[in-house]
Amino acid sequence: MILQLKQIFEITGQSLDFSEIIDIPEIEKASLYENFAAPVEICGTVKNRAGVVTLEYSLKAVLNQNCDRCLEAFEREYNFDFSHTLMLELANHGDADDDLYDDYILCPDNTLDMSKLAISDLLLSLPTKILCRNDCAGLCMSCGKNLNYGVCDCNDN
Repeated sequence: MILQLKQIFEITGQSLDFSEIIDIPEIEKASLYENFAAPVEICGTVKNRAGVVTLEYSLKAVLNQNCDRCLEAFEREYNFDFSHTLMLELANHGDADDDLYDDYILCPDNTLDMSKLAISDLLLSLPTKILCRNDCAGLCMSCGKNLNYGVCDCNDN
């Protein structure tokens, strides 16, 4: 979904509400493809407040994952809220301030590819350790039994 933002950037007080479903084939184009169980849903608003253009949106995604401890497959729903400041271009302040602009999203043609941004935000927000539940017991290191279903007969436990 490409958002046309020309009026938002030009008129203070202007806003744009949006809602989109990003289908799985479009998600699969992402470089760090996850196993999405359903399309990703996004909805939000772009606003120009006193000349500062902000984007705030919510994202819902359902993923098929495998637990890092017990290797069980499971499905989990993720809900995230994101906020960004949008800019048409970066002011030229020299190389010393490059880190200052890390939090801004550039929209040089008055457009924003919302699908691309949403997938990027989602992939960066997913946990690095995937657990089926917080108290997952994992696998027995000797026999490989899933300890979430009870203790095994090994002497290691």
